Amino acid sequence: MAYLYLIDGTVFEGESFGYAADAMGEVVFNTGMTGYQELLTDPSYAGQIVTMTYPLIGNYGINSFDDESDGPKVRGFVVRDYCEYPSNWRSEETLDKYLKDHKIAGIQGIDTRALTKKLRSIGTMNGIICQNYPTPEQIKAVQNYRIENPVEQVTASKSYEIIGGAKRVAVIDYGLKRNIVDSLVKCGLTVRVFPASVTAETVLDYNPDGIMLTNGPGDPKDNVFEIAQLKKLIGKKPIFGICLGHQLLALAKGGNTVKMPYGHRGSNQPVKDLESGRIYITSQNHGYCVDADSLKGVGRLSHVNWNDRTCEGMEYDDGRTFSVQFHPEASPGPKDTSFLFEKFAKML
Repeated sequence: MAYLYLIDGTVFEGESFGYAADAMGEVVFNTGMTGYQELLTDPSYAGQIVTMTYPLIGNYGINSFDDESDGPKVRGFVVRDYCEYPSNWRSEETLDKYLKDHKIAGIQGIDTRALTKKLRSIGTMNGIICQNYPTPEQIKAVQNYRIENPVEQVTASKSYEIIGGAKRVAVIDYGLKRNIVDSLVKCGLTVRVFPASVTAETVLDYNPDGIMLTNGPGDPKDNVFEIAQLKKLIGKKPIFGICLGHQLLALAKGGNTVKMPYGHRGSNQPVKDLESGRIYITSQNHGYCVDADSLKGVGRLSHVNWNDRTCEGMEYDDGRTFSVQFHPEASPGPKDTSFLFEKFAKML
């Protein structure tokens, strides 16, 4: 027996799987039908309990190839039906064992449709997975919970380099997904990854041909130091920002970001390219968005979400700086927009 308690007092009763422990976090939902391993290891989920809207999870197991970081970054995992016996030629172990090995609490057997409808109507909220009915102390702790310094928790501890070609890219790691690096290397670029604590001077001393700003977790406005460094880098080299990198770039340019009711998390978000008029299906994971109106005079809106018309991309006036809210590297999800890495490579 296990319980999921939400800050509004709602309690869902289910069964424990994975690591049998209590886990507190911000409860969010993901609409992807596949990709749970990439999702679990996406650093952008640091501090969050993730609910899968697709009911059957675990059916193709876990392998040693699809991790997007060095292990799961979620606080907890919520599913409708956990599959104990995966069937896939790439499967090496069960999801249950994987969560146990990495000490990630899971709960299954709850009504994830009802939970998702609640989060869609009220918004994301704090919660806790409990092995026993939540105590008054745990309820109070849930009310006071806040994701603190998540970028600091997931960024690289030191810089490292991957050789790919003559042109060099400095990647600032705010919560890097491995496929971002892989996508750059496939474009024939050498990549040096720097921790989020890197100074602008250190990046420029490396003398890169371009700068990549990665995805990452939390409220972008909390990253005061990182924003200050970006202000020194803008205009010096071509810059490409993804997800949190997109948001931090907007803040460094004097724009604003706002918290969304329940965000975009899944592999099926439609995004319209305003220049070509084409709509792409994209992979996304974010709870904040850029206010495009706050950037008038310094950049133009390049992409919009075709569901809610929120900002999905910006092109800045220097012609060498652009960013997107969605994930062109996918993993999981469609690779419809992977050509953006080629666009960046041609700028260098």
